Amino acid sequence: MNLCRENQIAQMSNFRVHELLDRHTADDKWRLSIVVPAMNEGLNIQRLVAEVEESVVALVSQTELIIVDDGSTDQTAHETIKAAATRPWVRLVRHSRRCGQSAAMNTGIQAARGQFLATLDADLQNDPADLPRLLTIVANGEADMAQGLRARRQDNIVRKITSWIGRTARRLLLRDNIRDTGCSTRVMRTEVARLLPLQYAGMHRFVPVYARMLGATVMEVAVSHRPRVAGQTKYGVLNRGWSGLLDCFAVRWMRSRLRTIELMPEVVEATHE
Repeated sequence: MNLCRENQIAQMSNFRVHELLDRHTADDKWRLSIVVPAMNEGLNIQRLVAEVEESVVALVSQTELIIVDDGSTDQTAHETIKAAATRPWVRLVRHSRRCGQSAAMNTGIQAARGQFLATLDADLQNDPADLPRLLTIVANGEADMAQGLRARRQDNIVRKITSWIGRTARRLLLRDNIRDTGCSTRVMRTEVARLLPLQYAGMHRFVPVYARMLGATVMEVAVSHRPRVAGQTKYGVLNRGWSGLLDCFAVRWMRSRLRTIELMPEVVEATHE
């Protein structure tokens, strides 16, 4: 299945999120869909699948893992297919060329079948064991999104600097008080996920703030963070810090143009025989 950002139209809506939250059926086969964008992460796939199986599938049997191969040139697709051979809950979706993390996340969200949706990075720095706790918060109605907050970040100096730039810009330009919007460990209602404008590059950095713009409630929850053990980071100062700063202006403009529609109660006209 070859999909790319240019071929996708996000299912957007002007309605408030809370009006959509209960529109799922009780007989959905999948309760939780885990979406993982992956680009040249072949060395991490088998361990990722094993950890999801041990820490999530063992507790939430109705789970699917969607790995979105974003134009990888290594064994990412091969390793996913190998893992899926004995695990029917593992799914592979492929981009024919690299489209970026936002587009890959969007592809996975559109393919998801679960009532609830989780995201993780493929580099194994996120711990899948945190997901059942976040799922409980959302499933119990405490929040529409449980956003991870990395308590002890295992990053190099470059990522720490770019994260500081992004965090400061979001606070000043967007009045965003989410402390760790860049953490990919999160669980949300699938209806919320499908309203996010991830067809635009860079929007994966603004998932919590945009969800709030749509009227969703977001709760930050402390999660684990681990050092990368295989593969290479895809971000540096130029493509993470400065592009994120420019994206803040784009999100600010989007917020100023966002319109919500409040519908009047349905009027039933009386009929006279």
